[in-house]
Amino acid sequence: MASSGVKGDSYRCYLHGEGEKNTKWRYGAPPNYGAVNKLFEEGRTKIWPPGSLEEQVQNLVKTWEMEMFHKTRDEDFKASDPKKYTFSLNGRKAVSLEEKRKLGGGYNSLLQTSLPDEFRCYNPAEETVDSAHRAFTTAFPRGFALEILHVYSGPPLIVYKFRHWGYMDGPFKGHAPTGEKVELFGMANFELDEHGKIVKVEFFFDRGELLGGLLKGASFDSSSKEAALACPFLRNTG
Repeated sequence: MASSGVKGDSYRCYLHGEGEKNTKWRYGAPPNYGAVNKLFEEGRTKIWPPGSLEEQVQNLVKTWEMEMFHKTRDEDFKASDPKKYTFSLNGRKAVSLEEKRKLGGGYNSLLQTSLPDEFRCYNPAEETVDSAHRAFTTAFPRGFALEILHVYSGPPLIVYKFRHWGYMDGPFKGHAPTGEKVELFGMANFELDEHGKIVKVEFFFDRGELLGGLLKGASFDSSSKEAALACPFLRNTG
């Protein structure tokens, strides 16, 4: 599993170093996690002992998240095996990595819904990976931090409870920023193969818990304000 202490980032592997010199990054360079690491360290509720199972799982999940959001070529994935990898959300049919990309990847694959279009305050079918990333990095300029709250079983089948949180300091989909903390809690299963690579991911959470917190602000025409506040390089994430 991913371990801590990697040069350049304390929580993510395969981000810097000789092994990443030929990596193709979505936005042209490795993402900068300085802001979200600060948010994480200031707001986490658990500090896991170095080398503990919980710390290892936390670093693995952060590494998985980084690679899925920011690496564009299968050959650059090191935490997962892209040929075996499957993903499912809330018990839906599992999809391959390529099928996940067709869903829009990133936030779009994590916010799939069966709601009719007219009831979708955030519609992943209408978003690209870039527009989705821009929407959330604009809403959470300090990042969207992740911590592991509990690990119920270790590898090869990891079952854990997580918490994601951030402060809505920017607008989201036509809603003014509130400055309030927005939190999301959920469960996930990660299955590793005999080489320690992630081959199966299952997430279980209520997307309304996240989106509800982002829709509290007053409504306005978002077209100009979101464009002005969006990060031009889109390098920061959760």
